[in-house]
Amino acid sequence: MIRAGCLDRVRTVADLARDQGVSLSKYTKDKPHLKLGFPEPISSAGSRIRLYDADQVAAYLAGLPVPGLPAAGDDQDLLDRREAAALIGVTVASWDVYRNRPPLAEHRTVAGGVEHWPRAVILAFHANAGRKKGGRPKGSGDMVPRDQLHDRVRPFLDADPAVGSAHIADALGVDRDVAQRALIHLRARRIADLLDHDPDLTPEQAADALGYPPIARRAALAQAAVELRARTATAYLTGITAALHTAGLTATDQPPAVEQKDAALRAAIPLEHPTARALVWEEQTGWRTATRRRHPYTDPTTHPLLTGNTHPTSAELLAAIRS
Repeated sequence: MIRAGCLDRVRTVADLARDQGVSLSKYTKDKPHLKLGFPEPISSAGSRIRLYDADQVAAYLAGLPVPGLPAAGDDQDLLDRREAAALIGVTVASWDVYRNRPPLAEHRTVAGGVEHWPRAVILAFHANAGRKKGGRPKGSGDMVPRDQLHDRVRPFLDADPAVGSAHIADALGVDRDVAQRALIHLRARRIADLLDHDPDLTPEQAADALGYPPIARRAALAQAAVELRARTATAYLTGITAALHTAGLTATDQPPAVEQKDAALRAAIPLEHPTARALVWEEQTGWRTATRRRHPYTDPTTHPLLTGNTHPTSAELLAAIRS
């Protein structure tokens, strides 16, 4: 619970590491916040993201008596989902349904990546429950265009790293499998971003720091590995595309989009060439030409590989194309 007037004092484990001048990987490895005497989290018991009071932590680090928190019970206390559910005597699953209804949605505050609501708003909502019907009417088919899906799902993941696909599907009116795929890809990108920022972290530590529940980690970690390979591939393809553009073999100087086919990666660069319309790179086999730009990924056996390795230099690839 965040006591009334203390919102600006909320700190996450990542904040504690930064404030103490150490990397998140070292902090999560040493775990100074779990040592005897360290101030207790202000987040509810069982929360995946631990939140702390900055004034209490500062006093502890300075060797001073740790001050108490303001008394609970103020109307402006901010409660997380577990505390809100307990306050009105419902399950957390029920609260997850209520949380997007007015006025709860309008008064939601995100602190440290965790949703909170004012005590007074929770009690007022509970007092009015049953006086009128609410909820979202069921839709047919996906109500969100695929190209907008990640943008629509992202705020849910910002608010609750443990959000499930069932909640996303109900809130956005999409198929549950569609919601699940979006969550996997968004979690994977955030794991990859954190690993890029702090290479000392393991993927599991990154997932833990982001608050992802064990049930969601396996798929997200597997996809994060693909995401990191795709970023490396994009850097490689950027150099190849630049060389092809300079040589007049392609009209574009922008690297191609890296696609995922099952667990492997591939990309295609349009060519300005009398016999080849595209240049195809596949992670597991390397480079070959294609006779079509629109659908370049034909049977690999119909077009021989240009080089004997998957990542030739631009000079080696240019020589192979011209030969």
